[in-house]
Amino acid sequence: MTVATATLTKVPNYVNGQWIDSKATEWLDVTNPATGEVIAQTPLSSAAEVAAAIEAAASAFPEWRRTPAEDRIQPLFKLKHILEEQLEELARVLTTENGKTFTEAKAELRRAIENVEVACGIPTMMQGYNLEDVARGIDEMMIRQPLGVAAAIVPFNFPGMIPFWFLPYAIATGNTFVLKPSERVPLTMKRAFELMENIGLPKGVINLVNGGKNAVNALLDHPKVRAISFVGSTPVARYVYARAGENGKRAQCQGGAKNHVIVLPDADMKMTTQIISDSAFGCAGQRCLAVSVAVTIGEAQKTFRDSITEAAASLRVGNGLDEGVQMGPVITPQSKSRVETLIATGEKQGAKILLDGRNSRIPKGEAGNFVKPTVLDAVPATSELTETEIFGPVLSLVHANDMDEALAFLERSPYGNQASLFTSSGAAARRFRYEAPAGNIGINIGVAAPMAYFPFSGWKDSFFGIMHAQGRDAIEFYTEKKIVVERWAKDHSRKF
Repeated sequence: MTVATATLTKVPNYVNGQWIDSKATEWLDVTNPATGEVIAQTPLSSAAEVAAAIEAAASAFPEWRRTPAEDRIQPLFKLKHILEEQLEELARVLTTENGKTFTEAKAELRRAIENVEVACGIPTMMQGYNLEDVARGIDEMMIRQPLGVAAAIVPFNFPGMIPFWFLPYAIATGNTFVLKPSERVPLTMKRAFELMENIGLPKGVINLVNGGKNAVNALLDHPKVRAISFVGSTPVARYVYARAGENGKRAQCQGGAKNHVIVLPDADMKMTTQIISDSAFGCAGQRCLAVSVAVTIGEAQKTFRDSITEAAASLRVGNGLDEGVQMGPVITPQSKSRVETLIATGEKQGAKILLDGRNSRIPKGEAGNFVKPTVLDAVPATSELTETEIFGPVLSLVHANDMDEALAFLERSPYGNQASLFTSSGAAARRFRYEAPAGNIGINIGVAAPMAYFPFSGWKDSFFGIMHAQGRDAIEFYTEKKIVVERWAKDHSRKF
């Protein structure tokens, strides 16, 4: 079995509880990145189609916000059960359109389910606070209320997880929701919405609109959309954040990354190598938390260099649905070309290629977008690879003389999504945790992905906004605070 949809599918939109065929004049092919096979077509929906979804969400909002929080989370309990029940089917769809391995797809969906679980705690997490007698006979309280219509624009690299950074929290807090998936990978959310038809949500509470930039702009400009969530590249994140701000919307925009790991000589080299290999090459390097640059200190320069090159060379690359495959393709032929061009650029600018993943030959994958793991050594500080987000299975090695030099290297990066340290020294770990200029920190962890009850942080050009996705930040983002100050004069006409 390769995909749940065996015949070519024109992906519909989901608006006001109904599947609606788009009237788009332009459609994009959805291609299996491992085989080159066209498996579906995504509509580039018009602004009018986006507006219809927004109006449906706006119409559903008054009744949904009046629904008690305890009742709003009941569909989420059902959703958790259905997602667990259909996890393998969803994972196959995800792997087919995205390319990551079946194991990676299942792990991604586990993270999605985790966010649904956390959102089920809304009756507690959404509570405000109060104080009696702020002045004599006067009480004051803070309550949280939903915003209205919220929207999310999500990327191709985690089509099953990232929508659930937003959707469960938005609707549990009483908002209604419009999702725009990546036009490259619409099938995972199509299937997820088919499953959500069975959880008991009223019509219009959740809506799905496929499209490109015009659909994004329609969401950013529509006056009834109160909040925008975005995950993608830094240039687009900056654009979305600015345009949302111009239109008076709150926004949380996760951008790109150039994640560094520092390897000290006292690190457990076997463990370090395995973990960093998984981080740099897992999901074909297309994770926003993938390690991209390893900064080695002292003798770790040689020991880590040799061990990571050997580990990377041993990875089995192929179709993510095949047994034993450890890394799949990148998402498109254009991505493959870009990654291979950047490898060549690094070589021209002085890097030494220890392992070259270009021009890969994969059995039965001749038409796929395969780039094998690549390791570049001695990347000069002046090389553009030190700051460019490659978003592919490429690890750059840089040497530093000490922690001061290594941390200074991290400080120069325009990004601040994740930074990790591998060491057996508690003092070094504490210093790194204290000083590293990134929002997600790993100590002997290669992918410092926060659990759903913590915010997915990010600093510098990796994030635009104040409140992040997940956890308590999600509650703050999707609600407005209202302060109520009350005084009741005594009614002398009453006997009680």
